[in-house]
Amino acid sequence: MSERRDTRRLIVRLGLAGAAVVHLWWGLWAYAAPHHFFGTFPGFGQRWTAGYPPYNEHLVVDLGATFLTLGVLLAVPAVRYRRAVARLALAGATVFGTLHLAFHAGHRGVLSGPDWIAGLVPLVVGVLLPVVLWVAAPPD
Repeated sequence: MSERRDTRRLIVRLGLAGAAVVHLWWGLWAYAAPHHFFGTFPGFGQRWTAGYPPYNEHLVVDLGATFLTLGVLLAVPAVRYRRAVARLALAGATVFGTLHLAFHAGHRGVLSGPDWIAGLVPLVVGVLLPVVLWVAAPPD
């Protein structure tokens, strides 16, 4: 295997692992502490999820389950790389990310303009990162 392919594989695996960790963290937080997640996500003084009231425990727990599922799907090829599995997980993350971004791009909730824009930035990354990793994924 070429050195270039090895480097690409490492970069893709690190990207998968990073995305998996983020999804698992958010998922565990939303699933285990839905009210806290709703009221304080993403943290750092921001309250983006609370910008879409009212609070609904069922929906936040379901979101947590979705994040946990995506986290597991992204973690598998990060640990044991297979191009087809990586691309399948990344395709799922892209679909979720695109639909999530589309909703928030069209709905501000009660967020101010700057908070709404700031909230869109990680959603755009959530679409672009899996697409870039999908394209970069080298063969087995």
